[in-house]
Amino acid sequence: MTKVAILPVPTENGDISYRAVAGDKQTKGKTAGEALDALTAQLTEDEDGTLVIVQNQRPDRFFSAAQQKRVSELMERWRVARDRGDRLSKAEQAELEKLIEEELQGSAQRASTLVGELEA
Repeated sequence: MTKVAILPVPTENGDISYRAVAGDKQTKGKTAGEALDALTAQLTEDEDGTLVIVQNQRPDRFFSAAQQKRVSELMERWRVARDRGDRLSKAEQAELEKLIEEELQGSAQRASTLVGELEA
């Protein structure tokens, strides 16, 4: 049975894209379905039967509620600044970029943990 994990991945512009992972195959999509469809197209006939897991966006040990709240606040400030033709301060931009990187790392760690649990 092929096990597929679908994970939300924040983009730099504040949107969410999705990554579908099955073994060494990975795809991205604007929606979970798009990512899954792209991955399914890569599966061979030997990889019949598929178990799909969709990761929620709740806080966890990889990205906390405080981090989620702060990235949300900074993204809102970034959108307001962008709409005005302005920018965040250098400190806020650096903090936002750091949080986005931490969120991406958390997503990778979450996926790795999930794959390990599925293989057990």
